[in-house]
Amino acid sequence: MAAKFEVYQDKSGEYRFRLKAGNGEIIITGEGYSSKSACMNGIESVKKNAPDEDRYEKKTSAGGKFSFSLKAANHQVIGVSQSYKAASGRDNGIESVKKNAPTATVDDQTV
Repeated sequence: MAAKFEVYQDKSGEYRFRLKAGNGEIIITGEGYSSKSACMNGIESVKKNAPDEDRYEKKTSAGGKFSFSLKAANHQVIGVSQSYKAASGRDNGIESVKKNAPTATVDDQTV
């Protein structure tokens, strides 16, 4: 299975996306958007910014968990990762977004 963006509506009616790797694991999720077109713009921003190492912010929580966020050129967060137990897991997640996001298909689950 190839990587894909899933577009869906949450319980409050906002449009959201998540990028899933070929193995079905969620790599990154987006914020809630009020319209589907804004959500699709968010996906395009992820595709565009994903290859750029400088767009990633690596984080470590007080509890010792690791995560990352992907930012657009204007420094706005466009996607966040899950929490990882190890820094290597977080770094592998970043590499997966860089590799998969630019060519991932879009699976619109709102239709």
